[in-house]
Amino acid sequence: MIFRNVNIEQKLLKLKDRQEMESHILAEVHTILTNYSQQKNDIEAELNSKNSSDLNGFKLDLLKTSDIYHLNQIKKICIDYRLRFLDSHYFKGTIPQKTVSKIKKLETSHNIKIKGFKIVAPSKLFKLEDKDDPLLFAPIGNGYFYLIDKWGNDLHPFRKLLVWPFKNIVNLLFFTLSISYFTTLLIPEGLFSKNNSIAEFWILYFFMFKSIAAVIIFYGFAQGKNFNPVIWNSKYFNS
Repeated sequence: MIFRNVNIEQKLLKLKDRQEMESHILAEVHTILTNYSQQKNDIEAELNSKNSSDLNGFKLDLLKTSDIYHLNQIKKICIDYRLRFLDSHYFKGTIPQKTVSKIKKLETSHNIKIKGFKIVAPSKLFKLEDKDDPLLFAPIGNGYFYLIDKWGNDLHPFRKLLVWPFKNIVNLLFFTLSISYFTTLLIPEGLFSKNNSIAEFWILYFFMFKSIAAVIIFYGFAQGKNFNPVIWNSKYFNS
């Protein structure tokens, strides 16, 4: 077996080339990470920015039609489920990293900086002036918004029913009348009189209605509550 002599110059050159290649790769990785970190910081800054915008230059052929919603559709959902549709800087929850990544991907594919973020969520998730299911939107223009991401837990299946009385004054009145009626039925017969009569029932019902209505009115005024159509896009706590 013949052993070749070792050419130190060639070995040194190979080592140099390998180290330069490794250094180039590390530099590229560092640049990518730096750019990603800067873009991530820019996105987070925009989410917390108070600068409003109602238009982004999206490439419409790259958008998913199923994720485009009109303001009237968003308004109806907010009213039905007692949610708010506000600028993202009011949001006090945490924006997931996967959402930031989706925004970054959108900005890269559309070659834009997305502005004017808005979020649909329950009131308790906003920092209002005086954990549930947030949806992040960006304005397209002409009252249309693009759904970027959704995170958190789904709403309670009975939320729409639970907030139905607060949709308008008619619903609240019907709710109060119904609760008063069923509460009156729970009062034992003969509690106030030995002779049960229809007149006595309606007198008790009227008394119960006034009592429950008084509690609801007091609670509404004390807490500064309002109906769903009024608060859906209000930034104020007492509304």
